[in-house]
Amino acid sequence: MSKATIVNRQSLLLRPDPSRVLVRPFKPATEPRDLNPTDKTRANHIVDRVLALDLQVAEALLADVLEHFEGRHRNLLATFEERADEMEDAFSTHAEFSKTQRQLVGAYFLNEYSFEASALFNPSIVAHPDQSGLATGSQRFVLSLRAVGEGHVSSLTFRTGVIDADGSVEIEPTARLAVTPKIHTPLPLLGEEPVRLSFGSGQHISERVIFPVTFAQSNGIEDARFVAFEDEGETTFYATYTAYNGKAIRSELLQTGDFLSFTMTPLTGTASHNKGMALFPRKFDGRYAMIGRQDNENLYLLYSDDLHVWNGGEPILRPRYPWEFVQMGNCGVPIELDEGWLLLTHGVGPVRRYAIGAALLDKNDPSRVIARSREPLVRPEPSEREGYVPNVVYTCGGMRHGNLIVLPYAVCDTFSSFSTIPIAELLLTLDG
Repeated sequence: MSKATIVNRQSLLLRPDPSRVLVRPFKPATEPRDLNPTDKTRANHIVDRVLALDLQVAEALLADVLEHFEGRHRNLLATFEERADEMEDAFSTHAEFSKTQRQLVGAYFLNEYSFEASALFNPSIVAHPDQSGLATGSQRFVLSLRAVGEGHVSSLTFRTGVIDADGSVEIEPTARLAVTPKIHTPLPLLGEEPVRLSFGSGQHISERVIFPVTFAQSNGIEDARFVAFEDEGETTFYATYTAYNGKAIRSELLQTGDFLSFTMTPLTGTASHNKGMALFPRKFDGRYAMIGRQDNENLYLLYSDDLHVWNGGEPILRPRYPWEFVQMGNCGVPIELDEGWLLLTHGVGPVRRYAIGAALLDKNDPSRVIARSREPLVRPEPSEREGYVPNVVYTCGGMRHGNLIVLPYAVCDTFSSFSTIPIAELLLTLDG
């Protein structure tokens, strides 16, 4: 059966929007380390200049800043105050200053950042924790996406939407504003300690942006693979993602129950220094299970008694067919079916063309591969070949909806789209 006949590509496209901006701390270049203790830094010089302004001039300048920026951010004056609090050392040489001057100083040490100016891609989808008020046969979902802005820094952003009974996908309108969470972990955020974050309950989920907060994440939070994990009747949402500091990577785990409060914890163990780990949605005989790639080529099955420690692993899928000769990787968490675990995979073929396929794993023993794609399910269409990285389709996770697999996927590391695939027909395409 031709794969092209069973994949229903939807017309829905999610493209990056450079008008969505955050305010981020501006940090002046540091001075040489051999400065005398009495010498002033560049930050001191900026504060000196602001506090030397006539008060009426400072008030007019602050009013001008608010006129141009207040409508683009929530609680901007409060943000200026918070940033000024972080600049206390620069204020220490000044005996007096007004609230206006303090707020203005805060403004000088911030800059706008368009967090999805370059790309909005590598989506992952899970059922929304609130399924109330829907038509029969519909399902609400949370979609996570990797957003890339200036300097190729990746952050995590969200959308919500509804899948109708017939499989049609609708994305709810995106909030105009964007916010970063409050950080509840003392700085500096180095080492292996968990990081706790929270958003305000009045902030729509599409406003919430998780921007890198630790050194290990400083160049990006990449490719989150979300799973609704069931354990003793409780559902917890986890996401494995790659933390990147510009030189090194490591896998980390995001945990939430409501998409308001989050905990980010580094994973440890020999398997944690690789990309593309994906957690099964339930335990096996009391142990956690993960799919990962440890050698840039093959897919491994890992078990652990500790959710945050992963060692070893058993290779279960190796490149077999031409479309995956360069390497294989997982495309999200395994999806439980009556027939077994459906594992979406990606393969890389000639001229670095990426494609998406699948494998079926035994439900009780996922190390046993029942069947797999001889040909990919989704490969770049002619209209999907051009972008930041040509000839790539990629996903960080699909979701079951009745008799369909709903598959959000990225195109050329630039934008995202959706397709649906009937489960029965998909299974018929898999070979033993």
